[in-house]
Amino acid sequence: MADDFELDTDDLQRRMERAIAALRTEFASLRTGRASGSMLEPVMVEAYGQMTPVNQLGTVNVPEPRMVTINVWDRGMVSKVEKAIRDSGLGINPQTNGTIIMLPIPELNEERRRELTKVAANYAEHARVAVRNLRRDGMDQIKKAKSNGLSEDDVKFWEGEVQEMTDRFIKQVDQTLESKQAEIMHV
Repeated sequence: MADDFELDTDDLQRRMERAIAALRTEFASLRTGRASGSMLEPVMVEAYGQMTPVNQLGTVNVPEPRMVTINVWDRGMVSKVEKAIRDSGLGINPQTNGTIIMLPIPELNEERRRELTKVAANYAEHARVAVRNLRRDGMDQIKKAKSNGLSEDDVKFWEGEVQEMTDRFIKQVDQTLESKQAEIMHV
């Protein structure tokens, strides 16, 4: 009956890893004062009748530590890409030279760095909530199995497994946040 219950910990772990991956993607979009092609990932451009990521409209390069360039493939898209970057809230003023858009990355001031660390902490809290929700899903599966006759010892074992996995991923979120905040505050 319930003796053959086995929680799919691999699935739970995979889902928690996706929460960490999503956090890293969000962190990559935070500007730290250094140029990075990934900072343009959230920027979408109205192109060919649909919203398209910038990196699908041109080649994104980082030729210098404080410069990102986009070599737009379609000359007609240059102004749309430029407008999308201006409207994205990245705080970057694009400069156009033919089909190449140059994005000089300005130095971050202390106040902006502090704001970015708060944004990073907010992203990390969302990741923690996602991990805790997955923990709750696992615990619900265990409760359901308990009501179907799973022994008390097995319940304790599986609850311990889920809690240990949750603690490990929460710690990973905290470590990722710490390193990102240190990167942001580094002058």
